[in-house]
Amino acid sequence: MEFRLEKDLSCPVCHDIFKDPVLLSCCHSFCKDCLQSWWREKEDKECPVCKKRHSNEILPPNFALKNLCESFLQERGQRSSEDLCSLHSEKLKLFCLDHQQPVCVVCRDSELHTDHRFRPVNEAAPEHRKNLQETLEPLKEKLKVCEGAKVKFDQTAEHIQVQARHTERQIKEQFKKLHQFLEEEEEARLSALREEEEQKSQRMKEQMEALSREIAALSDSVRATEDQLRAGDVSFLKNYKAAVERVQQRPLLEDPLLPPGALIDQAKHLGNLSFNIWKKMRDMAPYSPVILDPNTAHPELILSEGLTCVTRGESRLQVPENPERIQYNRSVLGSEGFLSGSHSWVVEVGDSIDWTLGVFEESDLSKANTQSGLWRIWFKSGTYKAVSPTDADIVLSVQSPLRRIRVNLDRNRGELLFSDPDSNTRIHTFIQSPQHAGTEKMFPFFRNMDQDPLRVSPSKVPVNVEKLMHEYDDDDDDDDVDVLNLMRNKKYNEIWGTVV
Repeated sequence: MEFRLEKDLSCPVCHDIFKDPVLLSCCHSFCKDCLQSWWREKEDKECPVCKKRHSNEILPPNFALKNLCESFLQERGQRSSEDLCSLHSEKLKLFCLDHQQPVCVVCRDSELHTDHRFRPVNEAAPEHRKNLQETLEPLKEKLKVCEGAKVKFDQTAEHIQVQARHTERQIKEQFKKLHQFLEEEEEARLSALREEEEQKSQRMKEQMEALSREIAALSDSVRATEDQLRAGDVSFLKNYKAAVERVQQRPLLEDPLLPPGALIDQAKHLGNLSFNIWKKMRDMAPYSPVILDPNTAHPELILSEGLTCVTRGESRLQVPENPERIQYNRSVLGSEGFLSGSHSWVVEVGDSIDWTLGVFEESDLSKANTQSGLWRIWFKSGTYKAVSPTDADIVLSVQSPLRRIRVNLDRNRGELLFSDPDSNTRIHTFIQSPQHAGTEKMFPFFRNMDQDPLRVSPSKVPVNVEKLMHEYDDDDDDDDVDVLNLMRNKKYNEIWGTVV
């Protein structure tokens, strides 16, 4: 192949590699000097190959051919230098298997290669090419893996942007509702203040008008009586009786005083203002004890905007295969795991015909397609079962179809209790072994194989219970136990709705 290329790059006149090639109108190329020497011996300027007359005085250079020839000569020079031994200037015809390098015949007989093994270059090259190719394969596979990972990373980066924009929109919508609520609450309270101001101002106006009339009447009586006192003796005595009667007709009433409640009730309007607004805000934005984590949701699940409801979708969503995501059983986890304390949440299962509720161990999250860390009850084909990693499956006796399930997780006692909040009856209790109790976080677990939703019910925590929890909330484990015991009493059982 190299010989043919060299022939194609050779001048038809000198049969050497083109030097300063020029192009004739017939498209044949020649070395400029070779063509001019040829024409000096001829009468006509014709092509040495096709004999076609060249009428143009200008010989245009063939730059493309010139560059190609220069590259060919450069590569051939490099090959020539590489094929010679740097020590003996002999051709490298042998390959030393011990030193793993090509050598010449002089090198073979030198002291440097005593007792070494050699192979002809044409035999060693294919074998080593094969070895290198085999060594290259893992790299190529790694490259494919990295390229595939890059595609996933690019998709994940794009998904992060989508998540951020979607979350930003939801945050703005939530704050818009809160702003609207606060604006309406502000207007209502200002309106109540203005109404009280108007009522009490009107009352004071009426009282002031009555007092003004009283003052005018008294002034007239005083003025007339004083005029009578300044009259002569005879005139005074003539009118004395009438003057006394006129004065006595104005009885001396009690001094006018401000009535009770005359002022604006500032305490009513300002007392615990923020706190009272917050209490009303809780009613329009109820608290959910469990928030679903969309980063763990199976691709065929759809979560509500508030992340409290899960439904099976009709198709698979395009979401990243991140390590937290559950790729089996159409499941999703709660966003918060529990290591200690007592926790309770109610799930509305409604008309779903295939569901699972329970808790999942944190250490099991990294294990693909395993349920070794899952404590749960499930419903399918009209049957309720309790399933755990440590015990055999138990068929549960349920009197009537369950519409709601309460899950009580007591990490300190190692108990997982399922109950019916509508009938206040126990469904099943798991008692965890010491190696599971309090050693790692447990995450709420939800599986929904139906298009009817599973929904976490909102929870209202009364202020007095919050205060109680705050008073006992410190680093003392004994206090935590005291709070839990208090919560188990009937009084707090009625507040929390806990099944004991």
